[in-house]
Amino acid sequence: MRKIPLEKIRNIGIIAHIDAGKTTTTERILYYTGKTYKLGEVHDGTATMDWMVQEQERGITITAACTTCHWRDCNINIIDTPGHVDFTIEVERSLKVLDGAVVVFCGVGGVEPQSETVWRQADRYEVPRIAFVNKMDRTGANFFEAIDQIHKRLGANAAAIQLPHGKEAGFDGIIDLIEKKLVHYKDDLGKDVEIIDIPAEDLPEVEKYRTIMIEKLAEVDDQIMEDYLHSKDITPKEINDAMRKSVIANKFVPVLCGSAFKNKGIQLVLDAVCDYLPAPVDLPPIKGTNPDTGEFEEITASDKAPFCALCFKVATDPFVGKLYFIRVYSGILTSGSYIYNASKRERERVTKLVKMHANRQEITESVSTGEIAAAVGLKDTKTGETLCTEKNHILIEAMRFPEPVIQQAIEPKSKDAQEKLGMALHKLEEEDPSFRVIYNQETGQTLIAGMGQLHLEIIIDRILREFNVEAQVGAPEVAYRETLSRKVTSVGKFISQSGGRGQYGHCVLEMEPQETPGTGITFEDKIKSGAIPREFIPAVKQGVMGAAKSGVIAGYPVTDVKVTLVDGSFHEVDSSEMAFQMAGSFAFADGLKKAGPKLLEPIMDMEVVVPEEFMGQVIGDLSSRRAKIVALAQRLNLRTIRANVPLSEIFNYATSLRSLTQGRASYTMEPSFYTEVPSHIAEKIIAGFSTAGASRRGL
Repeated sequence: MRKIPLEKIRNIGIIAHIDAGKTTTTERILYYTGKTYKLGEVHDGTATMDWMVQEQERGITITAACTTCHWRDCNINIIDTPGHVDFTIEVERSLKVLDGAVVVFCGVGGVEPQSETVWRQADRYEVPRIAFVNKMDRTGANFFEAIDQIHKRLGANAAAIQLPHGKEAGFDGIIDLIEKKLVHYKDDLGKDVEIIDIPAEDLPEVEKYRTIMIEKLAEVDDQIMEDYLHSKDITPKEINDAMRKSVIANKFVPVLCGSAFKNKGIQLVLDAVCDYLPAPVDLPPIKGTNPDTGEFEEITASDKAPFCALCFKVATDPFVGKLYFIRVYSGILTSGSYIYNASKRERERVTKLVKMHANRQEITESVSTGEIAAAVGLKDTKTGETLCTEKNHILIEAMRFPEPVIQQAIEPKSKDAQEKLGMALHKLEEEDPSFRVIYNQETGQTLIAGMGQLHLEIIIDRILREFNVEAQVGAPEVAYRETLSRKVTSVGKFISQSGGRGQYGHCVLEMEPQETPGTGITFEDKIKSGAIPREFIPAVKQGVMGAAKSGVIAGYPVTDVKVTLVDGSFHEVDSSEMAFQMAGSFAFADGLKKAGPKLLEPIMDMEVVVPEEFMGQVIGDLSSRRAKIVALAQRLNLRTIRANVPLSEIFNYATSLRSLTQGRASYTMEPSFYTEVPSHIAEKIIAGFSTAGASRRGL
């Protein structure tokens, strides 16, 4: 039975740029809601949500951690996400299943590069959000500059609903613009709070920013606009009601302030979560597709509706095996029941259900609409797959996973470790959709590919320590891609006759570059008049996708190609799925050779923050690395350089930057797009690939 009414549930994520204070904010939330009785600190390695050994050692969040707490009369399910770009998949899959988000900004840094990335991800999934400007006690913190950047860089209709009282080290309270009161903190733990009248000297600034708040709200709420134009007194209740409605509609972003580390402002963030962020019933119904008819259907958030959930994460637990994290969109799931994987069209049995608190589990008999939990006992379910009832099967839109940009060779140190390594890589690949394992037939190497050097470093550390595998790894390499430059028609034939029944497969493909980069390989069937029987068409697609894993220039995966099956023929007796799979593979390889294949390299979007006196040296160094400078800006007494740089040119860039700037500069980067490799560099890559292949073959 449901204990908490559906309208009192809040599913939220804490998202931000690295080191903005997400985990510290979450730790304070757990403390003030009574979930924990001791404040965990990231820098001490004692944070509840950073439970992995690698997280505690590095002081960063690597994996999204779930927990549940209670505030006022609401049940708040929280996912604390990583800020480092290498683990952006954790943010992506969390936002897919969340109803709201608290976006944390650094009071000194303002809107930083990864802040923009997570904001765009939240835009993609239409997640309502509130903003929390953290670290207001730090030297150089500027609340109003942060709001200005939220307007300019993120294009958000945002306004302060609070003001900081006192600056930097003197920050001692928060002014509530809605109630026009000062929340003054009297102790270091943030529990001894007094609510007093605003000092007279602060009233002019309060009136100014309260008017701005009402004006911004009036832009998206007709009733507030009417009252404002007629100079009516707008009550706090009217402001709160309009604000809740506008936040849920994604038309307004309230901006709060505080200092999580100094225990100021967190209770007010919790109040804002309860007051403004939506419950599952406040949002439009989730849309899904009927796998039989292909028509859209809506999933109603109700316990009485048929069960439907999305598996958004798979994790390996040393005690119970695999944990399948699910968000329930409708109905109730009980422990021990059978469910249906609509993505794979297979039945699954749930042996146990648990509520998660970081890495700790609390067994529960059932989970209801709007809840986030983990299921144990599933066999074939993967991240992004829909779970429902067999009678009412429906498919929720799948998630998009980024392409890896960096790879390393890995091999076991002994024959005994071969099998253990294979199992470890398989488990890690199931957990992390942005991590890929590739076997290069040409060189005989096993390659692991990921989103960056830190990503692969963590993976390798886990293989060595968590899975106890003795392995050696090569130096990081760029994950190049291949594509074609023009439209071609290609033919693939597979004919084999060796006595008895033969093999016959024949297909004609049209291949052309994708209009939108980053689309990958798409396959379209335009066969008419039964030139190829319907049962053989999936085999042609399978052959195409298999051939696309290794290109013709240097053996790199092929991307951004639209493949259309237009013609073919078959033999009544000799045709088979295997024959058409081979024909599809031959046709794709032939088309790739004829279509002017070209090599692509990943380009990183980089931001360097550097003192003025070193700016010239840094720009000169970036130019020597084939960087394209996109923008230059001022941030307090520092300069920022935004540039697009090929990944191959910036391995171990941190060392070079430190030596150029006496250790005073910092940088962040994220994968942005793929572009063609200059011909003189492509020649070296191809020559290196040919040499490696020849040496492996003993030539």
